[in-house]
Amino acid sequence: MILKTLRKAGLLAAFLAVAYSLAAPAAAPGAVQFVGSFHWPKSVHKSGGFSGLEMTDDGGKFTMISDRGSLLTGTFTRKGKSIAGISTGSLQPLKDQQGRPLKGARADAEGLAIRRDGRIFVSFEGKHRVWAYTKDKPAVRLPIPKAFKSLQGNSGLEALAVNPQGHLFAIPERSGRLNRPFPVWRYKNNRWDQPFSLRRNGGFLPVGADFGPDGMLYLLEREFTGLGFRSRVRRFELSPSKVLNEETLLETSLWLHDNLEGLSVWKDQAGNIRLTMVSDDNFRNLQRTEFVEYLVRKN
Repeated sequence: MILKTLRKAGLLAAFLAVAYSLAAPAAAPGAVQFVGSFHWPKSVHKSGGFSGLEMTDDGGKFTMISDRGSLLTGTFTRKGKSIAGISTGSLQPLKDQQGRPLKGARADAEGLAIRRDGRIFVSFEGKHRVWAYTKDKPAVRLPIPKAFKSLQGNSGLEALAVNPQGHLFAIPERSGRLNRPFPVWRYKNNRWDQPFSLRRNGGFLPVGADFGPDGMLYLLEREFTGLGFRSRVRRFELSPSKVLNEETLLETSLWLHDNLEGLSVWKDQAGNIRLTMVSDDNFRNLQRTEFVEYLVRKN
């Protein structure tokens, strides 16, 4: 969630509107190409707070979660390479083990990952935990290791991803210290372990993750400066026990995009890897829900 500073931004609205139109990408040279962004008005989706995104392999359909405890599925309409429209079903409440809709602090869903067999994993703040959902069945609680209980408030498991082998990975928004790497927890064989960490660099904090069709881990990070947002995407080549390689693909300038929190990585018909991201508007009028897409250039 964004800091309370934005609540005082009466004159900031006009300034931000101009800045959004003038800002330009500051991507790693040649790594990505901006495809486009699609503003999805509150008057249409009648919700907000979208913090997790998963897409089908062809980029046509999506699933999202809101940090007020709901799930939404929909379909993109494209014009050329860019998103031109969206159609959705109705918001569906995330439920507990007794089938009751989640409410209050317990409903703060932040991370989303979907396994090949359709099982949906959702991470929650408030009480730091991960639950699994299977169609027409009650939620299943994954074990809560001791490390989860010491996570900072409002800075829990923001990023979830499932690798090609079906193992779940969870990354917290904060590491506890500016010079401490971000721990990566793995859920495998019904237990959690921590096989490695990701280097912490600058003021960026993890908010979304996905494994791409190339098998690499893609990490979406956000920096809030007090005036606006910057976004960064890094990708990592992993072994079962360590990070083999790290590459920064994208680092945006201030105000280029809104509060990007959800990331899905897929391959288009031309064989290009795409990054699709969605912003969390925090249910505030100064912010917006937008889908942003970049193409990862082939080496």
